[in-house]
Amino acid sequence: MQHLRQLLEIENSELARLLRFSLYGLEATLNQARTQFPLDPGSEICDEVLQELHSLLQPSVIAPLQQDSGWEDIPLSNDLKLSRLREAFDSDPELSYYLGNSPLKSQTDSDLWNEIHHKLLRVPEDLATSWRQRTLALAQEAGAIENHSDLHQLPFFRDEIIYPGLRGTVRAKGLCLSQKALSNSEIVQNNESGNLYLLAGFLLVCIKFIELDPDLHHALKSVFGFDVISLHYQPEQRNQYIDALGDRFERTQKAEENAEPLLTLRAWIDMDEAIHSLVFVPPAERYSWWGKLQQESRRILKKVADQANAAGYEVRIRQLSGLYADICALSKDDLQLNCGGVPGEVLTCLRVYARINQEESLGRVLFRSSR
Repeated sequence: MQHLRQLLEIENSELARLLRFSLYGLEATLNQARTQFPLDPGSEICDEVLQELHSLLQPSVIAPLQQDSGWEDIPLSNDLKLSRLREAFDSDPELSYYLGNSPLKSQTDSDLWNEIHHKLLRVPEDLATSWRQRTLALAQEAGAIENHSDLHQLPFFRDEIIYPGLRGTVRAKGLCLSQKALSNSEIVQNNESGNLYLLAGFLLVCIKFIELDPDLHHALKSVFGFDVISLHYQPEQRNQYIDALGDRFERTQKAEENAEPLLTLRAWIDMDEAIHSLVFVPPAERYSWWGKLQQESRRILKKVADQANAAGYEVRIRQLSGLYADICALSKDDLQLNCGGVPGEVLTCLRVYARINQEESLGRVLFRSSR
């Protein structure tokens, strides 16, 4: 590679020009073959070769000579190919309404692609859809191509491409939910159907998202009950939250095995609370991808409550929403935020309100301050 680079950097050389055209042709051929044969045993090595070719074909950045000004020299870096996408995203007031004042932080095109799409999972689905189309259009202007074959897989109980990757001038992984990845995980070996299989999907997808998204926080009272805590900047809290998530899964598993409806219901309420306590600041909009994902857990909880009612118990559960003043008597140990949503309203129902055989179990919410 060293000699190839040296030849490419020779100015006014026909040999250098011929080599560059040949390498562009090789890159295009391998990209096409990589898409056509995604399961080829040489695909991983091919990706490395493409990365080396991409690096070779980038023009070198040479810093201009400067007089000594007394300031420390600052190294120059290549401009982002997706810089227009960054500028458009950061300047959109509608996105800022849902995401708060949080400019994009990524320093590479690949990280920027993923950061933008992670943030789109938190805004209403119609806004996210229009922005996904716009991201592809701006990426194509920069010479990148949509890629559905290079996806980071999250174990879950259904298959879904969350967003595509990129190839061409920008190489970036996409993200997908994978039923096969869930089936291959150790945690579901004895739970290949039913509610526990679904719950295992939630457990693993939550843990994987914590690894991928530095913006995630937790508000789980049993771990820390006085604030919403960043899982990225507080690694001890991250470990404690993941441990609590695993403990609640095991308790729910044992309750399901015992087939005692009320014990199972209480375990599911605790597990659902842990899932909904994985939050962003500001919290994800209810009809966003993330909000809909968490609602799937609550729908399963509703089925478990219906089963308890069918077994002869008197059960009522309620997801708390709307004006905080109207529901605060049904909750306790609530947390207040000064961003997101509508002032005075509930932002997220962390734990449902429940009444089980006349015994009341209060819920818990995140709410927006009135001022």
